[in-house]
Amino acid sequence: MVISRKIQVRLNVLFVTAVIISIVVFSMYELGYLEELQTILAKNNYIFYWMLLVGVFAEIVAGSMGMGYGVICTTTLMILNIPPHIVSASIHSAESFTTAAGSISHIRLKNVSKSLVKKLAVPAVIGAVIGAVSLTYLGEYYAKITKTLIAFYTLYLGIQILSNAFKEKQSKALKRKTNLTRLGVIGGFIDSFAGGGWGPLVTGTLIKNAFTPRFAVGSSTVAKFILTLTAAVTFFFTLGIQHWNIILGLLIGGIITAPFSAMLTARLPVKKMFVIIGTLVIVMSSITIYKSVFN
Repeated sequence: MVISRKIQVRLNVLFVTAVIISIVVFSMYELGYLEELQTILAKNNYIFYWMLLVGVFAEIVAGSMGMGYGVICTTTLMILNIPPHIVSASIHSAESFTTAAGSISHIRLKNVSKSLVKKLAVPAVIGAVIGAVSLTYLGEYYAKITKTLIAFYTLYLGIQILSNAFKEKQSKALKRKTNLTRLGVIGGFIDSFAGGGWGPLVTGTLIKNAFTPRFAVGSSTVAKFILTLTAAVTFFFTLGIQHWNIILGLLIGGIITAPFSAMLTARLPVKKMFVIIGTLVIVMSSITIYKSVFN
């Protein structure tokens, strides 16, 4: 009964979204703006439609593994030769909405520890601002070096994701002391600078150090929303709005998939997904490194 209610809610959300989109499209057609919109969306080799697919895929991955949205989007955009600062700015702008939805869900399910959020979010905001400002400068003037460094980082994340598929479940572990301030600053900086990485680093560390999984994931998600919003605002003031077709594609792709992500991912073999996603990230990162070094 509970499952059927959840499915009905998701179907209602999708129906309302479809109605709104239909009204907007019809209005634009009547006003004569539809052809102009199609011309704009076709720019940059139809990147809007590619980002639509990436948004759908990344949302499925994030829904099943609790991480990977930023990594998938970053590696895809970099292989399409999008400048690093535009990559991170676009991802954080779109992710502000998806992390907000996830945060609301965790708060309603009481998966959030307020004290843990505060200890993570405040330093994460500081790290996010430093990372966004640094990337704005380095991404513009040292694009090739920055792109190569980020590609090496996503390669590392790909190896980490792949290794998760072969880890055996450990028995009850002793809770380790974790420096949450340092973890928040480093996580916020890396996520903002590299376009992703908060989930594998912060959530992964909390779970590895024996924090209660549901509080680790829920609190980390809320802190991630705060740092994502901070990074998006920082990029807005330093760069303005650029490549909105990338942002819109990622955003719409995520919104379309979100109501059904839980239903889809519940039936997907998680270990096999770790292997597929990890391998994909490794290959794409390796291609980016090769192109950066030898071109």
